[in-house]
Amino acid sequence: MKAFTLAMEAYQPFNEQEAKDKQLFLEQLANNPKFFTRESALAHVSVSAWIVSPNRQQVLMDYHNIYQSWAWLGGHADGKTDLKKVILREIAEESGLTDSHFLSEELFSIEVLTVDGHQKRGSYVPSHLHFNCTYLLEADPKLPLRIQPSENSQIGWIAVQQLPEKVSEKWIQKNIYQKLIAKVNRDFALPE
Repeated sequence: MKAFTLAMEAYQPFNEQEAKDKQLFLEQLANNPKFFTRESALAHVSVSAWIVSPNRQQVLMDYHNIYQSWAWLGGHADGKTDLKKVILREIAEESGLTDSHFLSEELFSIEVLTVDGHQKRGSYVPSHLHFNCTYLLEADPKLPLRIQPSENSQIGWIAVQQLPEKVSEKWIQKNIYQKLIAKVNRDFALPE
């Protein structure tokens, strides 16, 4: 956890949301020894992947069963602090994609996200917070994909300009996905 704490301390926020959420991350890291596990029921670490096509015009998303929306891939840390390994596992589990690569070795984005109470595998999961860490990856849209029925009902590449009409979680679309698109355009745009 020490390496992650140092990475979080060094993280340069992109906007006010990230600056405020960084402070919340640091408070949890200092005071919550179960932060990386779901034993910390009210607030725990999750990880997401923003997977872009080589031309940066598409993102890989799944139609998430719980949220009933197109969403990025990801999951819980479940006690692991090497979040890059966690996200590669989650990508493979949720999409079948095993040939993606990091465009940056560093955290790409951070956000504290609300999760409404829901049913999962026949049990109620109460409302809580995901302290989410996002990594930026690239993959070839021609690679084979498959759904993970316990997690999603569709998987596919979506053009970034179509996200507003595809994503039904409007707050996430406006505040998180648009932020990620802006960061890709700022830091990873292709030369013209």
